[in-house]
Amino acid sequence: MLQSIYIQNYALIDKLDINFTSGFSVITGETGAGKSIILGAIGLLLGQRADVKAIKNGASKCIVEAHFHISNYGMESFFAENDIEYDPEECILRREVSINGKSRAFINDTPASLAQMKLLGEKLIDVHSQHQNLLLNKEGFQLNILDILAQDDKQLAQYQQVYTDYKQVCRELDDFIAQAEKSRQDEDYIRFQLEQLEEANLQEGEQTELEQEADTLSHAEEIKAGLYKAEQLIDGDEGGALSHTKECMQTLQAISRVYAPASDWAERLNSCYIELKDIAHDLSGAEEEIEFNPSRLEYVNERLNLIYSLQQKHRVESTEALIELTAHYRQQLDAITSFDDRIAELNQHKEKLYNAVLQQASQLTALRTASARHIEEHMKSLLVPLGMPNVRFAVELTPRKEPDANGMDSVTFLFSANKNGTLQNVASIASGGEIARVMLSLKAMIAGAVKLPTIIFDEIDTGVSGSIAEKMALIMQDMGRQNRQVISITHLPQIAARGIAHYKVYKEDTETGTNSYIRLLNNDERIKEIANMLSGSTLTEAALNNARALLEGNSNL
Repeated sequence: MLQSIYIQNYALIDKLDINFTSGFSVITGETGAGKSIILGAIGLLLGQRADVKAIKNGASKCIVEAHFHISNYGMESFFAENDIEYDPEECILRREVSINGKSRAFINDTPASLAQMKLLGEKLIDVHSQHQNLLLNKEGFQLNILDILAQDDKQLAQYQQVYTDYKQVCRELDDFIAQAEKSRQDEDYIRFQLEQLEEANLQEGEQTELEQEADTLSHAEEIKAGLYKAEQLIDGDEGGALSHTKECMQTLQAISRVYAPASDWAERLNSCYIELKDIAHDLSGAEEEIEFNPSRLEYVNERLNLIYSLQQKHRVESTEALIELTAHYRQQLDAITSFDDRIAELNQHKEKLYNAVLQQASQLTALRTASARHIEEHMKSLLVPLGMPNVRFAVELTPRKEPDANGMDSVTFLFSANKNGTLQNVASIASGGEIARVMLSLKAMIAGAVKLPTIIFDEIDTGVSGSIAEKMALIMQDMGRQNRQVISITHLPQIAARGIAHYKVYKEDTETGTNSYIRLLNNDERIKEIANMLSGSTLTEAALNNARALLEGNSNL
């Protein structure tokens, strides 16, 4: 439960530090005194968006801190999962908002994300405002209430997992069908390009070899003449380098008997002679091989033109790139031919998951249907004492055409306050006071199904008065007895008199500005406050006596 709350520099609050009790408590105060400000500060602890405009004028930051006792609510798993120290006797939530827009959150003095704070805050406090009454006409809100009371968390989680898998396969199938359709549209183009490339039968390194061969064939006569002349210079009939080298070598060998260095030179010339002789032989062979072949040159040029044309067409610069493109086109065609098999496989998987979705949904529907009948009976037992003797309340479950994330059920709360009245959607026919009573009854049922430590009702009594208000107070009082803390912000004395503790919110004007405060009233102060609520600004003895009578009727005091 909420043990205390500390607020500093928030809106009209300079500094506020207040302790709360267990059971049923009430908060009263004039309109504009600051009750909504306190709720706004609590909202920061529930992970709501921070507005720097809420920081008190002249302050650099605002701080909101609340202490909770959580030993009876089994929250150890949250702290373990989020690696936060668990203290069942004192759980501390703190939020700091700076004037520069930065916001920091802490759980037990450990920095936390707003998502973590929101998740924990929702486990600690439920703030019911008049805005929530408007949610009653939302189908999702009604379904959520039904699921809470049906306690079908496990089955709903199992359904949603199967549904998520089903939707994932649906998306994958749709994407695959779209890809297949686009690929089939491109199939003729891809096949034509592949056939053209395969017909070219390109080989790695082919372009370089062909370009070299083209150069050779184009200059065959020039090359042949050059080779002949080089051969003649080395080994010509009129005395080439070879004959002169041989003669020089023989001369050196002749004098080597009388001049030793000549022997080494002769050996070196012998090596040169052998090398020249090999070169002359190679030149002669090359000369014989070189032959101008117009038909071969035509073929090489045609082949190169084909390669150049394909490179330009496909915007690549090498034969190797064309070969890679050929492989890519082949893979695309292979994929197109396999689309039908993959689509059939996905359709089969989709159908299997769809059947699983329907099976899980039927289990949810069964649980919800059973819970709906219980809710109808329980709601009547709660609403009849609240001034609706002829009330009828029904939970209508209508099958959806197709499943959604929450199952196959469309839920509508039907309501009639009059005898023989037609059941209609509760939000469309119920008055403000009737909706308030319906919401309180639903909250009372939810409180019995969920271990929620603290419930704050913000003017749940709107549109009611007199004995009905007192009976609503009794319901909240009973909720506060169930190991739970219930706080009601109210303008009705019948409800204010039923609280174990009574807090008053008020504001005072000072030289520096207006400040809001909250304090726990003692018995005498409480009598005066309730008397004021009964009689207005003029405090009469009759109002005081009436206030005493209301308080004496509270068995909790």
